[in-house]
Amino acid sequence: MTSRDPSLPDDTGDLADEELRRALDRATAIAADYLRDVGERDVLPQIEPGDVSRQLGVSPPAYPVSMEIILDDYQRIIEPNLSHWNHPSFFSYFAITGSGPGLVAETLAASTNVNAMLWRTSPAAVELEARVCDWLRQMIDLPSEFVGHINDTASSSTLVALAAARHRAFPGVRQLGWVGLARELQGLPVIYASEHVHSSIDKSALTLGLGTEQVRKIECDAEFRMDAGALARAIAVDRAAGNHPFAVVATAGTTSTTSIDPINAVADICERELLWLHVDAAYAGSAAICPEIRQLMGGLERADSIVLNPHKWLFVQVDCSVLLTRGYDGLREAFSLVAEYLETDEDVVNPMDLGPQLGRRFRALKLWMVIRAFGLDGLKRRIRAHCAYARLVAERLDSHDKFEIVAPVPLSTVCFVHTGGDAANVELIRRVNATGKAFLSHTSLGGQTVVRVAIGNLRTTPHHIDALINTVISIGAEL
Repeated sequence: MTSRDPSLPDDTGDLADEELRRALDRATAIAADYLRDVGERDVLPQIEPGDVSRQLGVSPPAYPVSMEIILDDYQRIIEPNLSHWNHPSFFSYFAITGSGPGLVAETLAASTNVNAMLWRTSPAAVELEARVCDWLRQMIDLPSEFVGHINDTASSSTLVALAAARHRAFPGVRQLGWVGLARELQGLPVIYASEHVHSSIDKSALTLGLGTEQVRKIECDAEFRMDAGALARAIAVDRAAGNHPFAVVATAGTTSTTSIDPINAVADICERELLWLHVDAAYAGSAAICPEIRQLMGGLERADSIVLNPHKWLFVQVDCSVLLTRGYDGLREAFSLVAEYLETDEDVVNPMDLGPQLGRRFRALKLWMVIRAFGLDGLKRRIRAHCAYARLVAERLDSHDKFEIVAPVPLSTVCFVHTGGDAANVELIRRVNATGKAFLSHTSLGGQTVVRVAIGNLRTTPHHIDALINTVISIGAEL
């Protein structure tokens, strides 16, 4: 019999099993009630900066607080003061849904707390990630040479893709960095993207040491799609100046208007110029599971890398961004760096070799559960419903003399303006959001402030769409 060291405290373990089960039972009820009733809340909390902080302890507690009290505080301080992204009338940015199956998966992933950096550190997590990414590849009709892995957001996936593109064009950068290569290049490395490209491209340029001036913004046509002719001319100008083009980013579903760049025409240029083609399909890529939408993305299969976010329009909880590439070699050549303590003898692809991060969450579980719980047909049905809702919004507003639709509506986002001009558009958004019954955002097109309606929540119904339209028309009539 061993004796206990009296100098050691008794409470050095986790919560007692009974207390944990009570807390989980209550948390489950809170979560289920929240999802059931979220549509009855105001979309945005009517608070000011600092209101939440003033209700939180200035210093951490020295002694344990019961989970019952902590959950009380969650319901009193935290939940009511969130912006409710799961609200059926959240029409801002890109509306998203954290679905029931995803919620179950996140709970289980949190309980296992695995680190999927190596096959050895979590075989099931690593193999599930590879398999579910291949399901997604099949769902959007890409050839079998594409493989995928999961990052947190499209910003990370795009950074990884452009780092691989940089390595392919300038292999010496891995050892020498840009400072060392600058002596040899005598010109600037250059990336090309649409003038409506997402800001993550500029952030990638910052992070990779390129600088934002080396991201050439290519003009767009009347439907806000990259002008392929202008792209070819920009590349020619850079080559003549002694610069070094190495990558082009085409967008399938731009942030402002969801326009889809002419990917085939851009791919022709990339093949001719030996440039890496990355396609940002963070929002619209999920919708490519519908054949009629996939047809709008002709040439997607010619890309070197593609990012799409199941957490945007495939009803998976944040965060879950899938990067698809033509094999793993480009990523491993750019990123693989195996310290002695990480060496293993399995002949496998280890996720840590596919990007800068070592520790990796078990994100694949929620994507697997969502796809299985809804099925491919069910996912298509939901996406098509959202696109139909967007067409309804566009038709109703376009028929009203106070409003004008200012961009095509290929997917589930509508861009419109009030005929009263920018001031009226800003005031319209302010008043709609102040009702608490809907949340809209804005963008800028041609120097004009534009109102955006983005539809993508599982709980959005025709009732919510009618309510939004009526609210917009009613407030618009007063401006």
